[in-house]
Amino acid sequence: MRTTLPLAALLILLCSVGEALSAADAAAANAVQENRMLAIAIHGGAGVIARSELGADNGARYRQGLEQALDAGYAVLAAGGNSLDAVTAAVRTLEDNPLFNAGRGAVLAHDGSAELDASIMNGKTLQAGAVTGVRHVKNPIDLARRVMEASPHVMLSGNGAEEFALGQGFTLVPNDYFITPTRKAQLDRVLRGATQPRNELAGLGTVGAVAVDAAGNVAAATSTGGMTNKRWGRIGDSPIIGAGTYANNASCAVSATGHGEFFIRSVVAYDICALVEYRGLSLADAAREVVHGKLVQRGGEGGVIAVDARGNVAMEFNSPGMFRGMRDSSGRRSVAIYAD
Repeated sequence: MRTTLPLAALLILLCSVGEALSAADAAAANAVQENRMLAIAIHGGAGVIARSELGADNGARYRQGLEQALDAGYAVLAAGGNSLDAVTAAVRTLEDNPLFNAGRGAVLAHDGSAELDASIMNGKTLQAGAVTGVRHVKNPIDLARRVMEASPHVMLSGNGAEEFALGQGFTLVPNDYFITPTRKAQLDRVLRGATQPRNELAGLGTVGAVAVDAAGNVAAATSTGGMTNKRWGRIGDSPIIGAGTYANNASCAVSATGHGEFFIRSVVAYDICALVEYRGLSLADAAREVVHGKLVQRGGEGGVIAVDARGNVAMEFNSPGMFRGMRDSSGRRSVAIYAD
């Protein structure tokens, strides 16, 4: 004899099954979320940084500046924010700090002005934005992001970039805002032939950040004033997508710093990501192969920071030092300048 469940009982059973499946799905999602690492890494430039020139006081101030940027970016991730907001916050903090070669405190061009470059990339969508040769935008990283999100373009330059900025509601600042006595003195020494640009503290500097958020999306951002005494509208690697900045969820996010011409020729940021995606190298191995192998063979000096969707972080450099820091949700945190 076949029995049938009353309609009410059948509905209750179906609802119970549905609730159980929903609970299982939620538990699985939570498990994935709990196992996903939040991570951010920042840099404040690499190059010839003589310990004798970087006294104890300067070292402490640089470390404090790195800590502030690191905390600004990580706070976004810890609050559930996305990686784009995290790298923007970190780089903006470094742009506002006159110790670093970006935004206020950027090195000066041959004519004594500050010319600024920046770029940003979204690893989820592969969208990117960049600006070059801007002279009156307080935070170039914000304008680079606006190019990415509010225009059909990837890169805008000079007067055109600033016209776009005005149309987007940005308030422009005098070029003098970016100029500091330290940078004036550096340029003067170079113009007098007393030193070379590469021997100035942070003369090869750049600032940058990479991050991965709770959704596993990576992002990268880079900003710079370029090289001391640059001429003829020189543009380095920082605003070049694939050279100084690159991000792809399938591989990693990279921000570079160093002698830009070599980073452009070697397509450093993309090359590291390609080694991860196509050769299956770990993030650490890919960064080492490019920074300590290919770049050195070609005469390039500098370093990179990188992060992948699993929260692995790499910070490699072939120069005497690189201002750098990292923090992740496992509790790891570090800020350093030299290799030791």
